[in-house]
Amino acid sequence: MTATDPFNPLSLTGRTILVTGASSGIGQATAVYLSKLGARIVVTGRNVERLEVTLGLLHGSDHIARSFDLADTPGIVGWLKALCAEIGPLNGIAHCAGIQNTLPIQAISPAFVQDVLSQNLAATLMLAQAFRLRACHTPSAALVLVASSAAIRSAPGNVVYAASKGGMISAAKGLGVELLRDGIRVNAVAPGMVETPMSEQFKIKISEERFQKVIDMHPLGLGRPDDVAAAIAFLLADTSRWITGAVLSVDGGFTA
Repeated sequence: MTATDPFNPLSLTGRTILVTGASSGIGQATAVYLSKLGARIVVTGRNVERLEVTLGLLHGSDHIARSFDLADTPGIVGWLKALCAEIGPLNGIAHCAGIQNTLPIQAISPAFVQDVLSQNLAATLMLAQAFRLRACHTPSAALVLVASSAAIRSAPGNVVYAASKGGMISAAKGLGVELLRDGIRVNAVAPGMVETPMSEQFKIKISEERFQKVIDMHPLGLGRPDDVAAAIAFLLADTSRWITGAVLSVDGGFTA
């Protein structure tokens, strides 16, 4: 860098970042946003066709798409080891994958609880276990988890999802200290309601009146995927080199 070069503390040039859940919503927006900052992106998700769409939206070159279902928690460590053996170690992971299933407590079953906790919390922990392997990360790497403001300010009928995301927040705090010995910082973002396909599904499940109440609970209105992607970029870049175990609320004032 010379004195005439523009100053960009968010630059990710030369870094390889894995983005989970990159086929739509926050994951897709994050992959595109990070590519604009110069990162080489590895997008992953369950749907090959939608991953190819995301791949076509990325800026720059040498990006990679690899399909994998993180619901296969026993296979996560082996999958990431094989991926990094192929493409090299990662500078960071933006873990955007997850599910949101809303049921009141009287309607849940042990299978429902297990499914939500497995896909949201267990997958996160196994991904962290894999990322800490020496062959899977570079020095001064970063892991950013996408939790939810529901873990901080929940609502009736959303307790299992909120509990799974609360577990992710606790994981970010614990891993943020534990993985420092491996050279990895771990932080989380906790988005409020964001205009994504997931929020559209939620809207369908409840009445228009109830959904308007949700909107009204966000003083700045509903968010856009890029609002969350920008926060993730901050936590992956050197701008957050002195931050670990933190949870950044990106929720339009929902939890203020």
